[in-house]
Amino acid sequence: MAPFGPVTPKQVKADIGVFGGSGFYQFLTDAETIQVETPYGSPSAPITIGNIGGKRVAFLPRHGEKHTLPPHKINYRANVWAFKSLGITRVIAPCAAGILQSHIKPGDFVICDQFVDRTNGRIDTFYDGPITTHVSAADPYCSEMRPLAIQAAESCGIPHHKTGTVVVIQGPRFSTRSESKWFRDQGWEVINMTQYPEVHLVKELEMCVVNVSLMTDYDTGVEGVAPVSHEEVVKVFTQNNEKLRGLLIKLIELTPKERSTCGCDKTLKSARSE
Repeated sequence: MAPFGPVTPKQVKADIGVFGGSGFYQFLTDAETIQVETPYGSPSAPITIGNIGGKRVAFLPRHGEKHTLPPHKINYRANVWAFKSLGITRVIAPCAAGILQSHIKPGDFVICDQFVDRTNGRIDTFYDGPITTHVSAADPYCSEMRPLAIQAAESCGIPHHKTGTVVVIQGPRFSTRSESKWFRDQGWEVINMTQYPEVHLVKELEMCVVNVSLMTDYDTGVEGVAPVSHEEVVKVFTQNNEKLRGLLIKLIELTPKERSTCGCDKTLKSARSE
């Protein structure tokens, strides 16, 4: 890997990074916009940086400012590297997601604790040698940030689920009925197209990461409900944007300045044989 060096003439810094998903393209007000270049190319969009709760927060819409990047074309390494180069230690990765289990309703939020990777062909590591590096994905989401996200949802009075497994499909197509049944039969709750490799790449660079999934639709439909459409995803996400914004702001306010118990900053210690 190349060393982390200056990314802007002013050496701009931030504490927390937030990725924006489908329907969530703006977050910060009274913010400055910067261009960041990385060894892996350009991120999805310019990064905006502002202040929330006494912390410097960076925002990057993962699909681009006008949703021009489908999930399989996102430069995940550039996006994650850009956050790391700004000095960010914690990343919040909200997303729009489909529902696989009937006890979850559109408009609910799920604080995922596991993912299942069903993508293919995506570049999903920073470590191509010469140092062999195997980063554990046993617990992909930060053990310190997840309880804070749950606390934020409770504080905001938002219907939410404290755990959930997100199965990440390649996209851009949605599931067949048979695929969706398979996922449901496994007991997985959430379906999405962007959590992998984004989440694992964040962990590889020793940043904390937490997911907040906004549930928009039943994947291939249930009785009386049509299968998912992109139009419906954006519609539900837009209707709930203010709830998501409020939850994220509360989560940022609750996040302490320093990391303590999660160990995310020591990920590489057990990942390498040198």
